[in-house]
Amino acid sequence: MVGAGPAGAAAATELARDGREVLLIDKATFPRDKICGDGLTALALRQLEELGLVPDAVESWQWTDKCWVRSPSGRIAEFPLPTEQGHHAAVASRRDLDAALVDLAVATGAELAAGCRVGAADESSDSVTLDVEELGRVNAKWVIAADGMWSPMRKHLGVAPEGYRGEWHAFRQYASGVTGPAAEDMFVFFEADLLPGYFWSFPLRNGRANVGFGIARGGKVAVPAMKALWADLLERDHIRSAIGSDAELEGTHRAWPIPARVDDALAATDRVMFAGDAVGACDVMTGEGIGQALLTGRLAAQAIVDNNGSADTTSDYTSRMRSELVADHKMSSILVRALKHRKGARAAVRVAAATPWTRRNFGRWLFEDYPRAVLATPRRWGREMFTPPGTYQDG
Repeated sequence: MVGAGPAGAAAATELARDGREVLLIDKATFPRDKICGDGLTALALRQLEELGLVPDAVESWQWTDKCWVRSPSGRIAEFPLPTEQGHHAAVASRRDLDAALVDLAVATGAELAAGCRVGAADESSDSVTLDVEELGRVNAKWVIAADGMWSPMRKHLGVAPEGYRGEWHAFRQYASGVTGPAAEDMFVFFEADLLPGYFWSFPLRNGRANVGFGIARGGKVAVPAMKALWADLLERDHIRSAIGSDAELEGTHRAWPIPARVDDALAATDRVMFAGDAVGACDVMTGEGIGQALLTGRLAAQAIVDNNGSADTTSDYTSRMRSELVADHKMSSILVRALKHRKGARAAVRVAAATPWTRRNFGRWLFEDYPRAVLATPRRWGREMFTPPGTYQDG
């Protein structure tokens, strides 16, 4: 694996459990910070539970069961998540979560090469050769490249898109001393000047929260203007009311691009499969990418196991990945168009909050309790397609 974030660590865990020889390479050493909103949807939680990650291994892990959404008109609605039969959403800092996933992969049998950068890669018909700092030349039958949006492996292999800068850009900082309702609940604010983007506040333990906002590249707010907008957002009355008047920012703010182009990104070459941000597997509507990263990493590993080293491995991965994610990506892309304008965002919140039934089901849909495009994909239909049980029912 090249890249030990959620996609790479998940793939390494799956393959090591199958008895494969696995080397997990990352230029960073763990724990390390990763710029993110830190929210874990039901999709992410299901992947983590199936991998065997124990929440107690993640120090900042915080369960949460409701989200408040504010429309551009000021209407605010509560969207509850089920509290019976397990959990459907949580928040955990990426510093803690990613380190726990790496520990799980190592405990399962993967070898970790942290602080090692891949300087070059060469692909042949039956193997991949990597030049790895500190290790030298490494030969592998298969490589899963989970090395981020600007994937160095894509560049080494000559398949990187030119000038690509992502579909979204996000801005994040941690806050402490959070005393408002955001100390326990998730908040999403559709600010008129951010549309189709939004401001978020996701709760962590001990009165801390991950606060930030995201914008669509090419939208109303230019990326260079985000820093100046940040101070203004934090002083808006409804945002300050949510986090509390005594909340203070920690450290410095950080910004990062979000890739959301899984529908047309090259998923694999002959011997290399791209996963997570490297294949643009983020939700184009919300920017969420942890669940998608875990899923694509596991699908790549499963393709290796199920095809037993045959030449069909990478094409099988491409087919599985697209089957799982492309229909949902297209559905989210359609919905983003409606959220570009105040009327569309106001209408969306009004309809979603119309009845207790719509509020419950919108919350589940928003946090990926079932696929975005489930109605448009009959193969996913089943008795519990709208009411799947939660995760971690014993914890």
